[in-house]
Amino acid sequence: MKLFTITLLFLITFIGTAQEQNNIIKNQLLKIVDDKMVMGVAAAYSIDGKIIEQAVAGYADKDAGKKFTIDTKVRMGSIAKTMTALAVMQLVEQGKLDLDAPVQTYIPDYPKHEKTQITTRHLLSHTSGISGYKDGRESNTTTEYPTLYDAMSLFKDRDLLFEPGTQFSYTTYGYTVLGAIMESVTGQTFETYMQENIFAKAGMTHTGVEKFGESLENESRLYHRNNGKGKAKPAKENNLSNRLPAGGFYTTLTDMLKFGDAVINHALVKEETLKEMRQHHSLEKENNAYGFGWFLYNPKPYEGAIIGHPGAQTGCTSFLFIVPEKKGISVILANTARAQSSVDPIANDLLRLSLSGTNNK
Repeated sequence: MKLFTITLLFLITFIGTAQEQNNIIKNQLLKIVDDKMVMGVAAAYSIDGKIIEQAVAGYADKDAGKKFTIDTKVRMGSIAKTMTALAVMQLVEQGKLDLDAPVQTYIPDYPKHEKTQITTRHLLSHTSGISGYKDGRESNTTTEYPTLYDAMSLFKDRDLLFEPGTQFSYTTYGYTVLGAIMESVTGQTFETYMQENIFAKAGMTHTGVEKFGESLENESRLYHRNNGKGKAKPAKENNLSNRLPAGGFYTTLTDMLKFGDAVINHALVKEETLKEMRQHHSLEKENNAYGFGWFLYNPKPYEGAIIGHPGAQTGCTSFLFIVPEKKGISVILANTARAQSSVDPIANDLLRLSLSGTNNK
């Protein structure tokens, strides 16, 4: 995945008023649809719980003439990692999970390594050494893994990239292990726990775990661009059962704004827990480091700090930004893969607007 970068220069660029920005987002969405960079897309930003602007463009299903709407269900990609991380930290708050206990504490037969053992802290911060997808075929698999424990068989015996805790390497599979740990600790399926403790608490009534081959009401088809070039075309469905905690959720634009509000208002974890998640845990000294489930987009840990996550997979290019101290949220969801070059600039503009602190038109 191409990771999004924001610099201090970006943060101090001129921000127009909401009136001056009126319809800019809508026009940008229409343009990338007209240019066939994405098939369908929705975007919005809110401040202090009030939606300032939202817009949609394009199709959920072009062949059927089905328009993309704010209620269209679409994949969110790796934004799911933020939700899984919050669920893990709920269990830490409850004393059911120790961030620094070895994985074997919760999954006894997980392979041991020569020196340092992988911990929940390593998994949350992508410092475990677990590698990512072996190849494109593995990413686009149609294989069904009945449980997250079964899904771990795909990668758990592979060599680590480095000794846990010594380097940073972004990996989807580390979050698969987190989901298996959650199931061991709670005695619930990952889906049940997320539905009861994240989605329901945030009021996300149209978000859930995707199931391969099952259709949803108001869902979008999957589209992609070949190698990030050319025009949006239909894509074949891949099976997400090997990565549910890392990128296996569907959602809507409205639900994503509700999620942002739940994070800001501490409806999911305590304020001090969120602060811990916003610390630099990725060993990076540069800007845009990683916390627990969040990319950190400016150097100061609070004082207007920005947290968020991109998403990119078959049928999805997405971005979520949250500015907790300004109570600003911005989100964009497209149903087309490999569209970062078109989606990221709009995500930039949405962030500028939420940073403005303007909550009236």
